[in-house]
Amino acid sequence: MSKKNTKYIFVTGGVTSSLGKGIVSASLGLLLKSRGFNVTIQKLDPYINIDPGTLNPYEHGECYVTEDGAETDLDLGHYERYLDAPTSQNNNVTTGKIYQTVIEKERKGDFLGKTVQVIPHITNEIKRRIKILSKQNYDIIITEIGGTVGDIESLPYIETVRQLKWELGENNSMVIHLTLLPYLASSGELKTKPSQHSVRQLMESGIMADVLVCRTEHKIPKDQRAKLAQFCNVPLDNVIECKDLETIYEVPMYLQKQNFDDVVLKELDLKSDKEADLKDWKTFLKKFQNPKKTVEIALVGKYVSLQDSYISIAEAFKHAGADLETEVKVRWVYSGDLTKENIKESLDGVSGILVAPGFGDRGIEGKILTAQYARENKVPMLGICLGMQIMTVEFARNVLGYSKANSMEFDTSTQHPVISLMEEQKNVVDKGGTMRLGAWKCTLKNGSKLNDIYGAKNITERHRHRYEFNSDYIGEFESNGFLATGRNPETGLVEALEMPDHPFYVGVQYHPEYKSTVATPHPLFRAFIKACSSK
Repeated sequence: MSKKNTKYIFVTGGVTSSLGKGIVSASLGLLLKSRGFNVTIQKLDPYINIDPGTLNPYEHGECYVTEDGAETDLDLGHYERYLDAPTSQNNNVTTGKIYQTVIEKERKGDFLGKTVQVIPHITNEIKRRIKILSKQNYDIIITEIGGTVGDIESLPYIETVRQLKWELGENNSMVIHLTLLPYLASSGELKTKPSQHSVRQLMESGIMADVLVCRTEHKIPKDQRAKLAQFCNVPLDNVIECKDLETIYEVPMYLQKQNFDDVVLKELDLKSDKEADLKDWKTFLKKFQNPKKTVEIALVGKYVSLQDSYISIAEAFKHAGADLETEVKVRWVYSGDLTKENIKESLDGVSGILVAPGFGDRGIEGKILTAQYARENKVPMLGICLGMQIMTVEFARNVLGYSKANSMEFDTSTQHPVISLMEEQKNVVDKGGTMRLGAWKCTLKNGSKLNDIYGAKNITERHRHRYEFNSDYIGEFESNGFLATGRNPETGLVEALEMPDHPFYVGVQYHPEYKSTVATPHPLFRAFIKACSSK
């Protein structure tokens, strides 16, 4: 079978960061996929960290984990949620990874005594990383370039795009430039000048934008659109409006109404007889926007002031909620503020509680109080990763009577380390990429709640953690009613715990939120919301 001629779309941003390049890229991916093309999306991040695994969520939002165990940018979560297809470590590239690879090659003598420079060595490595996905026979690869045009960090990426456009030849690549049209309330008008300057800056780097996508609070008047086309050297039809919408899930339809997919296919000289069919997407959106009931769930965590820290959980609530025609209102609760005196007041009235993942000992006692409150008051609760470990510590302290029980993450000398390190983790010094990461198998106990929820005995779920349930305590836990109903078949490690005599008290060591998409809401979130609805 002959190899496909892969086409490349580069998405750049101008004027300001956080305009939503990830959502625009994901929406375009969805439109092209629905037209019959095999599409993937990758993210090039200009920061020097190897990956976001060692970043505080306040710095960069959630760290998203792929099936193959890569710690990546949260935009990969959007790509998977829209395309309903897994990404991999090749879908996220950082400046740190690029330089690390080039320096390792230089140390090995791979450059035969040459002076190693940004051009050609760094740009060649970026090119290699961009093209690596083409080996999987994709029709179209969308590459989102993080940051803003003009940033020092982004310059090697922009130069790489210039080189690639020239090398790939006409109609084999294109550049979509996402920019901001600020609205001046005092004069009551949108201003195009920042976008003009941004496109000019791109042109100074040798790149012409083929399509302009404009983020705006208001509709763009015809004369403003014509002005943008003229001054930015793009056809009028290639000026696409991207207005602020109620939800990010409306964006694909909004862009489709402006023939965004047709514009892109024309630029790439591609044809499709298939119309974009977003029927299932529209059904999801209709259910999401017209719920028949509402539940309020407390999300108890320590990064709640930046909700992007838990974006996959928030989106998983939306997917499962829409499926059940239920609006999920999230009450964001900072665990560091919780005390015995205010716990009832802080969680009063919620239909369910989710104790969120995380690292470090800040806010831990508040999470333990939360687990106790949910267990004793029969409030449906789902503990994810650290959340499961918190449920374990709470049960050991308040049911088994080990008042000083703890996780070795918070107290290395605890008498009762109900959560401990695996042997192979005890001598690990490096923090990045050294945890149990990616998809791991889990066997569910016949007749358990989880077995019923998944409708399967063997599942795989994604992990991101270093500490594990200490199996020395399994007998005491099970004889007191907290059952290990999910285990890894190879290692015997406990993956899930549940309490049969509770409406819903389930802790999982893995991250179900990473696998939830619009097309396939996660069954565990669905079951949790259902339990909250019947409370």
